[in-house]
Amino acid sequence: QKTHLKSFCLQYQLYLLLNSHFFCLLKNGMGLIIFFLCAYVPKTEAGHCKWAEVLKDLEKIKASKDIDVSLYTANTDEDVKCQEPVIRCFFLETEVIIQECRLKNCRETQDVLNIWKNGNASLENNKLNSTTSAKCKECEEYEEKNFTEFIQGFVKVIQRDCK
Repeated sequence: QKTHLKSFCLQYQLYLLLNSHFFCLLKNGMGLIIFFLCAYVPKTEAGHCKWAEVLKDLEKIKASKDIDVSLYTANTDEDVKCQEPVIRCFFLETEVIIQECRLKNCRETQDVLNIWKNGNASLENNKLNSTTSAKCKECEEYEEKNFTEFIQGFVKVIQRDCK
């Protein structure tokens, strides 16, 4: 959500700039080309990594002393065909962290909620292109690991998806 707002603000600023200083350019073909290029560039920049906000929040919570929980941690080296189930597993386990934070009144509760909301919105709006294979594990089939190892794996999987 934050990324879309930045993109909109940048497009509006470009519009104002074009409207006030380069209005005369719109009367010829070159001005129109510049206008359309400027309108397109912010969209490609904002869409670079749909997980950017999630990564920022993961960085905020990774050093938390309040969160002490074991979580099913997907293997970060799973087959590419299993990328979507692996990412979904990490986001499902985020719900466990939310419950832990609510019980302990963590300082990072809002950051964890943001991870869950932004991640699920990205998963729903931008279906990953991987095909779920029959050999992909269910989340509960993975080993339980501590919070620190879970966050490290989560970050690694998301960074790989952003490349």
